[in-house]
Amino acid sequence: MSDRSPLIRITAMPTDLNPYGGVFGGWLMSQMALGAGSLASREGKGKAVVVSATDFAFPGAMAVGDELSVYCEILATGNTSLTIAAEALARERNGEAETKVASGTFKFVMLGDDDKPRPVRAVGGKWA
Repeated sequence: MSDRSPLIRITAMPTDLNPYGGVFGGWLMSQMALGAGSLASREGKGKAVVVSATDFAFPGAMAVGDELSVYCEILATGNTSLTIAAEALARERNGEAETKVASGTFKFVMLGDDDKPRPVRAVGGKWA
């Protein structure tokens, strides 16, 4: 694993489990969206909203007490949008073993104060 830093780190709790004792895929997706949204807001310096979520895979499972780390990277920058890949790794509660438990892609649109799409980057100190 590279020397990247997680955008989100959280421990799975009993309320995050399904009736079979596994962590809900929806909980994983929401944590990934929070991490990707943090990166989008930082990069675009403002309000970013999810407009699509695609390409999800759940190659591993995590248990209650496992620590989830979400890593994100920008795949593409449009005029008003950012496409961000998210990867979720679970670390076992009492050890160092990590398992990739989810991955997916989010598309965010930057919004201005009027809640309408605005450019990702300012031009000449102002939003174009």
